[in-house]
Amino acid sequence: MFKRRAFWGGVFFLLAAAGCIASASAKPVRLPDADTQKINAEVKAAMRRFRVPGAAVMIVRHGHVAFVGAYGLRDLARRLPVQDDTFFEIGSITKQFTAASILQLQDAGKLQIDRPLSDYLPDAPHAKAVTLRQLLTLTSGLHDYLDIPPSQMDRLVSRPISYRDLIARVAPLPLGFAPGSRWSYSNTDYLLLGKVVEAVSGEPYRDYLQHHIFGPLHMTDTHTSGDEGSLPRMAVGYRQADGKLEVAPHIDPSWGGAAGFLVTTLRDLAIWDAALRGGRVVSQASYRQMTTPIMTTQNGSADYGFGLFVDSVYGQPRIGHTGGSLAFTAADEYFPRQDVRIVAFTNLGNEAPEAGEMLTNIVFADLYPEIAAAARRASPGENPTITLTVHDAFRELQTGRGYVRFNAHNRDKLAGAVGTNFVAALGPYGPPTAETFKGIHHDANKTWYNYVIQFGPGVSLPFAVTIDHDGKVAGISVG
Repeated sequence: MFKRRAFWGGVFFLLAAAGCIASASAKPVRLPDADTQKINAEVKAAMRRFRVPGAAVMIVRHGHVAFVGAYGLRDLARRLPVQDDTFFEIGSITKQFTAASILQLQDAGKLQIDRPLSDYLPDAPHAKAVTLRQLLTLTSGLHDYLDIPPSQMDRLVSRPISYRDLIARVAPLPLGFAPGSRWSYSNTDYLLLGKVVEAVSGEPYRDYLQHHIFGPLHMTDTHTSGDEGSLPRMAVGYRQADGKLEVAPHIDPSWGGAAGFLVTTLRDLAIWDAALRGGRVVSQASYRQMTTPIMTTQNGSADYGFGLFVDSVYGQPRIGHTGGSLAFTAADEYFPRQDVRIVAFTNLGNEAPEAGEMLTNIVFADLYPEIAAAARRASPGENPTITLTVHDAFRELQTGRGYVRFNAHNRDKLAGAVGTNFVAALGPYGPPTAETFKGIHHDANKTWYNYVIQFGPGVSLPFAVTIDHDGKVAGISVG
């Protein structure tokens, strides 16, 4: 849950995952000692830099678990360490379980994903206008029921809520765009898909998972956030507020549901990933659908399949998902070109940066340093004057000071709530370590200068600017 993409005029920004563990194969594998030492050192350094209390990391190479690392504390007050069997919330990684459940039902001939939602939930908002495929790919245009002002978030999500009341949050709203024309992250889509599973199967969503996925796969360590109080190795979730770590509020499972309420361990997620790719959950044809990015009618590829992002990092194809709540972040990322999967769980809920994805990026770069180094090289044609402008403008966004690099129109916007939002979103990354030029592109008669802002190992943000005739920033893109 809790992925965000917000828009401001011509400006937009993304607010958007050692011990012993069982493997699906008995073949022993391990990383070279040098790789292990480097991964351990850089993971620990990143955790110190961003004050991550605890983390668990797993590498699966060619189908075999090659590395498991447990770092820091799962409970600061009791000084309890993270272990390889510690339970973590996985947030929106839940969505791939929901997508697989829908495809299981299609494989069984019980539904068709290109049928309108009204065939299965006639009373759902915009049910006749939206298909199950559009829900699966987050192209429905339905608003996100978790679009909540930060000042109200803690109070609301810590209390139980009914499905009817969740849907009432978005039912009166018009669609944000014509279904299929664009992509927008909305937890509402997967909340509705969970209800479709219930309507078609006749089972509560959690029971369906148990009977058709967890039980058959012997995933004995996968539960919901409602079970956390009874799990003996459950991590305590934290967040940073006003520069201090605090125990984060617990999100009631009724707010997550099929969009993001699962809790699991590294072992169980390894079982799930192997079974899903191996055709033991859905057919191979259905899995190909899950991992094929949807093409929208307005903006082309959405870099999203069914419950899975299909994108790239370090210039390498990547299939996976991150998950986050107020208290946890997680990432489960598969790199098909290298046939390696990297999973990271953390008990820090802050989004800037998402600690789970940061750790998977660090581990990939440690495994493939030449690929990472090549991705960090600047493209030809860099203009040093524009690079300096980019450096200064980004720091102004982080600190909320001056805005002298922006034109008058944008200075006025940044002087209010928009600037405050940028400070909140970008400030926690800390000062950039580099601005890497990545070329130029043209859009709507504007020239965009593309950069990647680096913040040390594993953390970067795409950043692009347009420059007016006076050398001032006229538009930006972050994320």
